[in-house]
Amino acid sequence: MDQLKLAALDEEDLAVISAHVQDAVLTVGDIRYLPREKKAIVAMNRFVWDKAADRRAGTHERRRAAMAFSRVICMRANHVRQEAKDAVLELLAVRFVPGEAPAGTVRLDFAGGGVIALDVECIEVQLADLGAAWATPRKPHHDLD
Repeated sequence: MDQLKLAALDEEDLAVISAHVQDAVLTVGDIRYLPREKKAIVAMNRFVWDKAADRRAGTHERRRAAMAFSRVICMRANHVRQEAKDAVLELLAVRFVPGEAPAGTVRLDFAGGGVIALDVECIEVQLADLGAAWATPRKPHHDLD
């Protein structure tokens, strides 16, 4: 598969990006907020859900990727230890909570209950792979209770 490049300008587009970054792993230090530029950038190792596993080798793929949010008014964190830059986070979903249209909040929901909330003027998100894929033997698994 070629490197992924996607953009989101509405909730439907954002749901597609969310599906591609589900189970991405990153550290707290991979999250950057640039208030002057009204941007937030999240670098991650995303699991490549859209590619079948290599059955012979029993491996899957991960790729380094970056998700950039524009028109960010402010960023808040809940249950994310911001001082622990090496702490690992597992991204579960990216979703939009509407406010006064077209504004709202983009939520990054992490395993364990952590949340990064980005208040935005509107949805304007880009996702791009940054390099070659590498093999991983582990496929994310979620127990459904």
